[in-house]
Amino acid sequence: MAIRHRAVQAEDKEERHHAILDAAGRLLMRSPERVANVAEVADEAGLAKGTVYLYFPSKEELLLALHERNVAAFFEALSARLRDPAPLRLDFMIALTRRHMVDDPIYLPLATRCFGLMATQMPAVAAAAFMERMGVRMRDAGAGLERHFPALPPGGGVALLRRSYALIIGLWQLSSAHGARDDDAGCPGGRFDYAEELGAALAALWEGTIGRHRAPIAAAPANQEA
Repeated sequence: MAIRHRAVQAEDKEERHHAILDAAGRLLMRSPERVANVAEVADEAGLAKGTVYLYFPSKEELLLALHERNVAAFFEALSARLRDPAPLRLDFMIALTRRHMVDDPIYLPLATRCFGLMATQMPAVAAAAFMERMGVRMRDAGAGLERHFPALPPGGGVALLRRSYALIIGLWQLSSAHGARDDDAGCPGGRFDYAEELGAALAALWEGTIGRHRAPIAAAPANQEA
């Protein structure tokens, strides 16, 4: 019975953990320009403020945990596909990126905000632990890419993922999606469609890196499933 009781407690803690993150996500969607405080998150989750602090020592660490949950969902989907020996195509990678990062209204704003927080306000231990977990995910996924594309040198899969992420974040910061301005002043080179530009940039990066070695990396016809 004691074992079952501990299991129930663990399930309750996990459920509460996700309820807090869900509440923070809803608040961020409603007011993307500001960071809700712990009291607001607690109220949204229907919990006491002290309960939220038991799970997250600060609002910055809460935001980082929300971002990490989003990141984990992307890598879980990617890793599942990489375990499939069927040839990996570029259109799948672009669709996966769009589903988890571009179409999610909080992923990109939260990612850039967390990068800033880790550099200025986040406890060093929390930031380092996050980066270590990110490193594990990147190395696992990178190894999967190298299995699919043997032409990649050791470490080449991680490098490709790192460069892809730099494109994803950098282009978003340059795009009109990263601000409320109606003119082109804040967008070097003028306005552009972020999703369209990202697809072109990722295609150039991936094809330039490994496309010449493996035909399946080429995008499939428009009527073919990813």
